Amino acid sequence: MGVSLLSTFTSLVNVPSLTISTTPTIRCPSNAVVIRCNKMDTDVPGENVLRRREVLKCFGAAVGMELLASSGSFVEMASAADLIQRRQRSEFQSSIRQTLSAAIKGKPELIPSILTLALNDAITYDKATKSGGPNGSIRLSSEISRPENNGLSAALNLIEEAKQEIDSYSKGGPISFADLIPFAGQSAVKATFLASAIRKCGGNIEKGSILYSAYGSSGQWGLFDRQFGRTDSQEPDPEGRVPQWGKATVQEMKDKFSSVGLGPRQLAVMSAFLGPDQAATEALLATDPDVTPWVQKYQRSRETVSQTDYEVDLITTLTKLCSLGQQINYEAYTYPVRKIELSKLKL
Repeated sequence: MGVSLLSTFTSLVNVPSLTISTTPTIRCPSNAVVIRCNKMDTDVPGENVLRRREVLKCFGAAVGMELLASSGSFVEMASAADLIQRRQRSEFQSSIRQTLSAAIKGKPELIPSILTLALNDAITYDKATKSGGPNGSIRLSSEISRPENNGLSAALNLIEEAKQEIDSYSKGGPISFADLIPFAGQSAVKATFLASAIRKCGGNIEKGSILYSAYGSSGQWGLFDRQFGRTDSQEPDPEGRVPQWGKATVQEMKDKFSSVGLGPRQLAVMSAFLGPDQAATEALLATDPDVTPWVQKYQRSRETVSQTDYEVDLITTLTKLCSLGQQINYEAYTYPVRKIELSKLKL
């Protein structure tokens, strides 16, 4: 039931001349709620006048009720706008995945490079300075040409071509490389799991797709998908923050992962991101006693039908890497809904 500020406070407008009867209280008019303003004795004999403090109390109460009564509509409007933006972002992400999936399907040999590209862009994060991270800076010529990024140009080219297509249908502006590179990594990961499911079904694509849909951990991508709205860096990240994975020792890899808050478990699960030959990388990681148990755990998991342990931990780790140090704009890529002019509708 609504409360009107004007109807509540009308009798209090002319404060200097306001008087009341000698009854213990007065009731400020209200459509639904009674506000009691206590009578105050004054030094003027025979007069009972509301003091300024009491008037302000009545006014404050009336304003508060007015806001409460009208807040429901504002909340409803805000919720509706939020739902519209979520749907817009979700639809845009779905289109992005379709574009990336088609691009990767045409060049599956680039999957290892895409994974490493996503890792190398993200792992430049520095806790002390809160700089670096998945900010798209790896696209810059001065960074992609560094030794640790050798051989990744073809993967970047694929992403740049996909970006042109994505920007052509985006209603909310061009997508940032800071968002597109992690999504390319996600699409590459999904492609590897789908390929694994197809192999387990004897190469039958239809059965493999059904197997992956039934047992895959698609629901685990929820948090990853919400981290959408990163901004591109216009400067390359400082040099020396990314090891050359093919030449690094296990200890150097452990130190690098530790510097961004990850441990041996996450290092083991990200083995496919550390070079073109996952088996060779895991053989190296297995020489370290801290990493060995996790390597063996994920190797066993990949032999199961669902691969749950491996897939869930990989998604979780990639999600954390792709959000290091980034401020997410949750309104990115949204756009005003076109208003319908009812007067122009033809019935």
